[in-house]
Amino acid sequence: MRRLLGELFRYGLASAIALAADMGLLVVLTGRAGWDYRPASVISFITGATIAYALSVKFVFSAHRVRNRAAEFGYFVVLGVAGLAVNSVVILVAVGTLGLKIVMAKALAAVCTFATNFTLRRQFLFRPRVIA
Repeated sequence: MRRLLGELFRYGLASAIALAADMGLLVVLTGRAGWDYRPASVISFITGATIAYALSVKFVFSAHRVRNRAAEFGYFVVLGVAGLAVNSVVILVAVGTLGLKIVMAKALAAVCTFATNFTLRRQFLFRPRVIA
């Protein structure tokens, strides 16, 4: 339990850094570059996910179920598609239906995405192998 809480805390910090990059890019793309929020949210999310992976393997998780780092990154991205789907749906509903501003919608999406990504990535990529 202690290991899980430590990983959750460190993943939270890594995610906060990745989220800052994600949101910063989203604000620049939508506010300064004039992009539509839908493609901008995908591009900024992918940027944040790349940062999250780098920090996750360096500082968060010590156990790796996949030995090949290139394959691990591929799986990390594939699992991130679930997070991207959650992110996109929450933003679409929050902006399109609820009328929230993009930054508030992104904050709400970030909470939902964090829970999804941590759970999937720890379960499938970064959980110690159990030998029965």
